[in-house]
Amino acid sequence: MGKEFRGTIADHPDFDAGSDAEALYNAMKGFGSDKEAILDLIASRSNAQRQEIRAAYKSQFGQDLIDDLKYELTGKFERLIVGLMRPPAYHDAKEIKDAIKDSGAGTDEKCLIEILASRTNEQMQNLVAAYKDAYGRDLEEDVIGDTSGHFKKMLVVLLQGTREEDDVVSEDLVEQDAQDLYDAGEAQWGTDEAKFIMLLGNRSVTHLQLVFDEYQKIAEKSIEDSIKSELSGDFETLMLAVVQCIRSKPMFYARRLYKSMKGLGTADNTLIRIMVCRSEIDMLDIRECFRLRYEKSLYNMIQDDTSGDYKRTLLKLCGGDDDIAGEFFPEAAQIAYKMWEISAMTKVQLRGTVRPYQNFDPAGDAQALRKAMKGFGTDEDTIIDIVAHRSNAQRQEIRQTFKSLLGRDLMADLKSELSKNLERLILGLMMTPAEFDAKMMKKAMEGAGTDEHALIEILVTRSNQEIQEMCSAYQDAYKISLEDALASDTSGHFKRILISLAQGAREEDPADMARALEDAQELADACNADSGDMEDKFMSILCTRSFPHLRKVFQEFVRCSNKDIEQIIKKEMSGDVKNAMFAIVRSVKNQPSYFADRLYKAMKGLGTDNRALIRIMVSRSEIDLFNIRKEFKETHDASLHEFIQGDTSGDFRKTLLILCGGED
Repeated sequence: MGKEFRGTIADHPDFDAGSDAEALYNAMKGFGSDKEAILDLIASRSNAQRQEIRAAYKSQFGQDLIDDLKYELTGKFERLIVGLMRPPAYHDAKEIKDAIKDSGAGTDEKCLIEILASRTNEQMQNLVAAYKDAYGRDLEEDVIGDTSGHFKKMLVVLLQGTREEDDVVSEDLVEQDAQDLYDAGEAQWGTDEAKFIMLLGNRSVTHLQLVFDEYQKIAEKSIEDSIKSELSGDFETLMLAVVQCIRSKPMFYARRLYKSMKGLGTADNTLIRIMVCRSEIDMLDIRECFRLRYEKSLYNMIQDDTSGDYKRTLLKLCGGDDDIAGEFFPEAAQIAYKMWEISAMTKVQLRGTVRPYQNFDPAGDAQALRKAMKGFGTDEDTIIDIVAHRSNAQRQEIRQTFKSLLGRDLMADLKSELSKNLERLILGLMMTPAEFDAKMMKKAMEGAGTDEHALIEILVTRSNQEIQEMCSAYQDAYKISLEDALASDTSGHFKRILISLAQGAREEDPADMARALEDAQELADACNADSGDMEDKFMSILCTRSFPHLRKVFQEFVRCSNKDIEQIIKKEMSGDVKNAMFAIVRSVKNQPSYFADRLYKAMKGLGTDNRALIRIMVSRSEIDLFNIRKEFKETHDASLHEFIQGDTSGDFRKTLLILCGGED
């Protein structure tokens, strides 16, 4: 029995190529064109039927249908309709040709990567033949002439279209291949890129899925994390795309579609390419993966991000809206389960960007800071250079030495000499982590409104010890307990969640499999209870269990309910309770990714949330800011460095970029 059809466009019943050709001719005849008739007809026929229509059109009217469509239509709508009219291999060939630089415009590496990383052997061989037929050129030669290094080598390997077929699994080689990948990267100084290319470019998809599982056991991290730390540039992006396609092509395309529409502007070429090429293959699975990973359906995102006839055609290809918390299709349920399994198995090596200064001299630093602030004017460069290049422990020594040597309070001097965001950032760096967190909690609750997102972010992401030290610092600084402050500033279930988290009493044990199954079933059962009872049950488990245990709970929740915990929270909860529960789940799954998302939201659009930006850059610089940078780049297709550069200015920007630690 063949694989179930997962596309949204199938053969139209009662198809008649001749009458369709005539209908299109009439829609373009005379002054103006009937765009609605054109899109309704073309978007409801399969590609094979469109080729029959094209042949009938030439036979009946002696004209080329694509040429006529190009003449009658314009802009994105024209590109979409013409893309639908080309045979798949010729559409791929056109996209590749446009991606390879012609007149110094530069190469669209992302397009090359997307197509060549995701096509089957048959699709790749058809693409190479179509390119030769359409342009009279050899695709491999053009790729070689336009790319370089390991990136070029891997593209050439993929172009051969000779990957082992999916039923080829060499069980005796699975462990050896996983060990070879580990030895080629994590286990040595430098990376043996040729080994990555050979294995990832030639082994079958099924075989490599087993290799990735075995690799996880050996390295205690995912193959994706190893690629991010061992490779760089376009080669890193290509290898990540290959791995993502091996794990799940629908999820790979869901990510690409999301990136094409999020933020300001739309990458219409990417959007068109994916909607055209996957509409008859796996669009239903892509929709499910999109719903699993993001906060809205693909249909709604297209609806919000496009307009006119272009939008109407895309929505027809999408094929329908998805209830955000409906049950998964099997593909998406398996992916959701696998995502949690990988999260549970991975031991992430957290890396900060600020380390102790090698030739540290607290007395010299104290004297230099005093000199930078003495007399008329302030030497901000010296202050930034010292403060941003010392660890927090070293800064505390400088504070103490400054008082011992000079009889002055360094914090008071900095406050009087600096101003605005630079002052807030430098003072934040000079505080102990507990003092800084206490200050941030106080700021989140003072004034007319409460910054609930800040309260959630701090209490969800800090360890028990960090929370206890923060509570102590809060009491010392403000003569009131943090718990009392929270109780007077918040209410209802949200207040109870925050007070629970503020105890700093989360369990710290590893996952208990039997208990995880019980917890997962209790959460699944709670989904059918009244909203208040549901929130109570979720709070009792999500606010108290250890993160390793919760990873297993959330994994088993998919099996118990055929739903993902994130979708349930988004669908069944609201307001601050939803935000708090969602933050816990995101932190459990991947805390650097959670912070990357918080930083993106702090800087995207008009205006910058400088308090959030300062809070995260200061508090994570010695813990996991390097990991956050990597997640930022992968999710948002731009580096954290670029965002800071474009969104801030002056000495504030300079200090943030030092903390950021580099461009990715």
